Amino acid sequence: MSVVVPGLSSVPAAPHDQPRVRTEHDLLGDKDVPAAAYYGVHTLRAVENFPVTGTPIAAYPDLVFALASVKQAAAQANRDLGLLDDRKADAIVRACEEIRSGRLHDQFVVDVIQGGAGTSTNMNANEVVANRALELLGHGKGEYRHLHPLEDVNAGQSTNDVYPTAVGIALQLAAGHLLEAMEVLRRAFAAKAEEFAGVLKMGRTQLQDAVPMTLGQEFATYAVMLAEDRARLDEARALLREINLGGTAIGTGLNAHPGYAEKACAHLSRNTGLPLTVAGDLVEATQDMGAFVQLSGVLKRIAVKLSKTCNDLRLLSCGPRAGLAEINLPAVQAGSSIMPGKVNPVIPEVVNQIAFEVIGNDVTVTFAAEAGQLQLNAFEPVIAHSLLKSLTHLRAGCLTLAERCVGGITANREHLSHLVGRSIGLATALNPHIGYEQATAVAQEALTTGASVHDLVLAKGLLTPEQLERILHPDNLARPHARANAATTF
Repeated sequence: MSVVVPGLSSVPAAPHDQPRVRTEHDLLGDKDVPAAAYYGVHTLRAVENFPVTGTPIAAYPDLVFALASVKQAAAQANRDLGLLDDRKADAIVRACEEIRSGRLHDQFVVDVIQGGAGTSTNMNANEVVANRALELLGHGKGEYRHLHPLEDVNAGQSTNDVYPTAVGIALQLAAGHLLEAMEVLRRAFAAKAEEFAGVLKMGRTQLQDAVPMTLGQEFATYAVMLAEDRARLDEARALLREINLGGTAIGTGLNAHPGYAEKACAHLSRNTGLPLTVAGDLVEATQDMGAFVQLSGVLKRIAVKLSKTCNDLRLLSCGPRAGLAEINLPAVQAGSSIMPGKVNPVIPEVVNQIAFEVIGNDVTVTFAAEAGQLQLNAFEPVIAHSLLKSLTHLRAGCLTLAERCVGGITANREHLSHLVGRSIGLATALNPHIGYEQATAVAQEALTTGASVHDLVLAKGLLTPEQLERILHPDNLARPHARANAATTF
C-alpha cells in the first residue's frame, strides 16, 4: 500500500537545483525525508505505520498548541537549570511560539490513532520544533548536530509525561470552547423562555395530557439544564489541571533534574494561562486515566440531555397539520426530493447524531482507560481522539442549534390555547374546588362526549363563571402558588 506524504503545503518547494529529499537516520537505519518537510524520520515512519483514520493530529489545533507549549516550557526549565544553553533554548522557544501562533500546523502529520502511547506524536513535535529552530539558528533542516530533536528539544522528557500533559491542556482549552458555545445556546433558550412567558399550553407526561404550563416554562427548563451541565463541565475541566510533566518514563523522574518538574510546570502555566499543578504522585499520575474518564462521562451527560431537548423540539414542532404543531422551527432547507413543500427538523436531527457519537466515544474512552496495564496506558491516543472529537462536535452542535434553530422558533399561540381549552387535563386544576371524584367524572364525560371541561363544570353548576375564570387563569394554572392563593378568595 502506498502512503502519501502529507504536510508540505505551507513550505516552499525545493528549487530544481536543490535535492528533493534529505537522509535521516534512526535505530532502523537511513530513510529519505522530503527536503522541505519540518518533520523527520520518526514522523515519516509513523505516517507509514498508522494509515488509520486519515485524520492527522493537526486536525486538533488545541493539541498542537499544547504540544508546542510543553516543548517551550521544557526548554525554558532546562535553560533555567543550566542544562540547555541560551542559544539553543531561545531558538526552541521562538519555534514553539510560532507554532502556538498557528504556523506549521500542517507539519503535524501523524494519524491521531497510533500505537506507542503517543510516542509518534511526541516525535512529530520534537522534529518540527527542532527543524524550525535550526532554521532560526541559520542551519538547514536535518542538521541535528547543531540542535537535536531528542537530545535538546526532548531533554528531561518522555512521551509518557509529555503526551498526557499536552492532551490534558488541549482538553482544557477545548472544554473552554464548549463552555462558551453552551452559554450561547443557554442564552438562546432563556430568550425564548422570556418571549413565551405568557403562552399557556398543556404539559404532558408519558405523552398524555397532564396539567397546564407555559411555553416559557418549557423553554426555561432547557436553559436551566444547560447551566447545570456547564457547571459539571467546569468541574471536570478542573481535574485536568494536575499534570505529570517531569515524571518522564513511569513517574520516577529518571533523567530529569530534581527541580525540573516545578520549573517546567510554572513556565507551562504562564505559557498557556492555565492554573496547572504538578501531581502529588507522578507514578500514579502517569498511569491514571481517571480525569479523562470523568470528562468523558460529563460529555456523555451533556450529549444525552441535549439530545433529549432536540427530541422535544422535533416532537413539539411535528406536523405542520397532522402533528402537535405547537411550535415552528425555522425552515433552513428543502426537506424532500419527492414531497413538495416538506421541511424537516434538520438542525435538531444533526445534534441528535452528534449526541449518539459522543455516547459512543464515551464507551471507547471507558474501554481504553480500563485496558491500561501497570505503569502506563498505551491507549491514550484513542482517548485523546475520542474526547477531542466529542468536545469539538458538541461545540459545533450547540452553536448550530442556537443560531440555526432556537433563535428562530415561533409559537402557534392560538393552537396552543385551543388545545388547553379542549384538554381534560384542566380537571386536575379543579380538584381542590370540586373534589377528586367530581373532577374525575367531569374528565370522563368530557373525553366521552367531546365537550370541554369548562363547559361541563358550568352546566353542572359546580362553580360560578367568576370562580372558574379565576381558577383557569393562565397565571394560576401555570404557577401553583398563585393558584393556591386564588383559591383562598372563594
